[in-house]
Amino acid sequence: MHCPFCSADDTKVIDSRLVADGNQVRRRRECLTCSERFTTYESAELLIPRLVKQDGSREPFHEEKLRAGMTRALEKRPVSIEQVEDAINRIKKRLRATGEREVNSRAVGEEVMRELKLLDEVAYIRFASVYRHFQDLNEFREEIERLETEDR
Repeated sequence: MHCPFCSADDTKVIDSRLVADGNQVRRRRECLTCSERFTTYESAELLIPRLVKQDGSREPFHEEKLRAGMTRALEKRPVSIEQVEDAINRIKKRLRATGEREVNSRAVGEEVMRELKLLDEVAYIRFASVYRHFQDLNEFREEIERLETEDR
């Protein structure tokens, strides 16, 4: 690490502590050339893969879009914000765990449906109806029946 004061590249760590719920390491460093002290923060760089859309275009993962879609499906349903945030974090964790640089947007949609099914079945049906482009009542009925058989 270069010293921010004299640009020397010889510094030593004099103290390290976990911060941000253990997601970062705070390090106090001292420059061996000018003896100035400074603080650095270190965190793991965990990248979420880029999304490959159905038309073949690629775009970065946007947590806000994920949250908006889930919130829309969960509108007026008895699900807390904390539960939604936990579900979003699980989805992001599974996306990172793939180890891939790109992932099909369909996979993200399936992850959202998996989480919504656990959170609230009505929200799941709402999301599935838009996501899977339900055309008539029979498709709704089939999905509801599939849910009922899975619950048994």
